[in-house]
Amino acid sequence: MRVLVVEDEAKMVALLQRGLREEGHEVDLCTRGADALDQAAAVPYDVVLLDWSLPDFDGIALLRRWRDAGLRTPVLMLTARGSVGERVTGLRAGADDYLTKPFDFDELLARLEALHRRGGGHEARRRLGRARLDANRRTLAVGDLEESLTAREFMLLSELAGHAGETLTRSELLTSIWGAGFDGTPNVVDVYVGYVRAKLRRLGVDQEITIKSVRGTGYRLVITEAT
Repeated sequence: MRVLVVEDEAKMVALLQRGLREEGHEVDLCTRGADALDQAAAVPYDVVLLDWSLPDFDGIALLRRWRDAGLRTPVLMLTARGSVGERVTGLRAGADDYLTKPFDFDELLARLEALHRRGGGHEARRRLGRARLDANRRTLAVGDLEESLTAREFMLLSELAGHAGETLTRSELLTSIWGAGFDGTPNVVDVYVGYVRAKLRRLGVDQEITIKSVRGTGYRLVITEAT
């Protein structure tokens, strides 16, 4: 999963980042609501972990703004507030689940996985011409041939497929896949496009599923029928 953690307590941040990354998940962090407001809209997260109390405004206000803007990413609220009335407030504001601090990390992980299964981020399976892109197994397959994809390769191909025929700039791809805080070189997009193209060639569908370079701008995925 790709998880956005919105939390400002240093010890809790360290616990969540370490635990989730050890489980193989990708974690981005925002410590202020203002930053999280744009971050969640810019990146296709699978789930969001949202603290009720933030330094600039509370998590409920942030959650309501996300939902009013049409964001449907599953949200698990973390809070020290445990009364029934407060849990109801969070759920009515648009939270999908609720966990009271202190909590057991295994329970947190199980709840995140359940939210992901119910509906987040990417479609579980997508057809790209003759190819099958599987989010659960993170593979691209044609007939009996199959290629495993890294998390970044999968996100890149899924993002391009979600906008097939449209040109996505390098900046848009960097934000969607590496996050708004990425401070590396934009050429990383070109490197990963090369990786995905190589796997399309090995599957024999590189003439049907083509990642076209748009000079000076970015990339466009074109899918044509096999002849």
